[in-house]
Amino acid sequence: MSEQAAVMEFHPQPQAGEPKPWAFPAPERGTLGNGLTVLTSHRPGQQVVAVEVLLDAPLDAEPEGLDGVGTIMARALSEGTDKHTAEEFAAELERCGATLDAHADHPGVRVSLEVPVSRLDKALALLAEALLAPAFPEDEVKRLVANRLDEIPHELANPSRRAAMALSKELFAPELRCSRPRQGTEETVRRIDAAAVRAFYRAHVRPSTSTVVVVGDLTGVDLPALLGDTLGGWTGAKAEPRPRPAITSDDSARVVVVDRPGAVQTQLLIGRTGADRHDPVWAARVIGTYCLGGTLTSRLDRVLREEKGYTYGVRAFGQVLLGSADGTGAALLGISGSVATEVTGPALADTWQVIRTLGEQGLTDEERDVAVQNLVGVAPLRYETAAAVAATLTDQVEQQLPDDYQADLYARLAETGTVEATAAVVNAFPLDRLVVILVGDASVIAEPVRELGIGPVSVVA
Repeated sequence: MSEQAAVMEFHPQPQAGEPKPWAFPAPERGTLGNGLTVLTSHRPGQQVVAVEVLLDAPLDAEPEGLDGVGTIMARALSEGTDKHTAEEFAAELERCGATLDAHADHPGVRVSLEVPVSRLDKALALLAEALLAPAFPEDEVKRLVANRLDEIPHELANPSRRAAMALSKELFAPELRCSRPRQGTEETVRRIDAAAVRAFYRAHVRPSTSTVVVVGDLTGVDLPALLGDTLGGWTGAKAEPRPRPAITSDDSARVVVVDRPGAVQTQLLIGRTGADRHDPVWAARVIGTYCLGGTLTSRLDRVLREEKGYTYGVRAFGQVLLGSADGTGAALLGISGSVATEVTGPALADTWQVIRTLGEQGLTDEERDVAVQNLVGVAPLRYETAAAVAATLTDQVEQQLPDDYQADLYARLAETGTVEATAAVVNAFPLDRLVVILVGDASVIAEPVRELGIGPVSVVA
């Protein structure tokens, strides 16, 4: 019997259409009768609505000796109200299909809610309940304090967390809150009780200094009425936002080894402080820093990972600590990664050589183009969810930036030239103004690092 050849029919290959113009959405602004600032962004198709509330309860407002009370307060907001116990409140959130999280950071406390738009009314009522009438029960606060105390030993044992703590302590004066762990130390957390949490709440949580951001598909939703019926019932004394402290630092070149006898790897964290996002150089610095260590193909990875095999990856970054419109804010500029213990000295030497070569030869146009494509070209994908848009809008508020900042930033990134990006990254990482933290076996790594001559070396436990 003869075989008949199978005939395959191919559908026409899909062709890419014309790219649609995209810009980060600018929010609509409003204010409720109680003084609460409202930012909204209608995102068609986003059926899961994201709500962020920024409370003007910054870490530097924590009473002396009670570092961590902001964190405990944030975690306790959903642990019972005047209407529901902690278990009942959690059950009500679950019925809505909602998630509610909160955390404290240097600019303030952020409360984040995500919920299907069909249940937005019920979820907003629960959010309002948590903000208006938290119970802060004694037993729940004790549990949260105990949980936090359990976390601290694990953080101290984590090399990257330990390095971050050591860098903050080195850079900033002890009186600055940013010199100390965000969530407190064992000594300060032990002092926190329900009375301290309630006092911090009463002193700093009020609508007139707070902002709510709502992002999602708001088709058919009477959001002003809904907010008025929920968060509009929040009352509190009028107040001005708390003044932000001026951030100063000591970034004179030095090396601190946090001794971990027997460690087979060394955690590296190299850092200093620089201007925050209000500085015109920020866009160029973003491009330059990305080229230095923002991805697997960056210069640091090409040398330390691909050529030398010292590490699985090294990253350069810029992270805002506290943004301020008056120019007193600061960002942390850093390089982080881990290397095998025995190559700690060579890895540092090669890192310095990469930065030195960057200053001598500059970035290439190809590096700049790849950075722009990866940062700007994929931006629409980054903001596909309502939560991503809401988080960025809230970042702008807490860093005292204008509502159109992010959209303008992408335009500036696209226009940044190679020479400008090179100058920005070289100025961001001057070799004589870098603090180096090494978490590893001091008996093995201290002497080779001293021989590099990059700064005085000290060893701490």
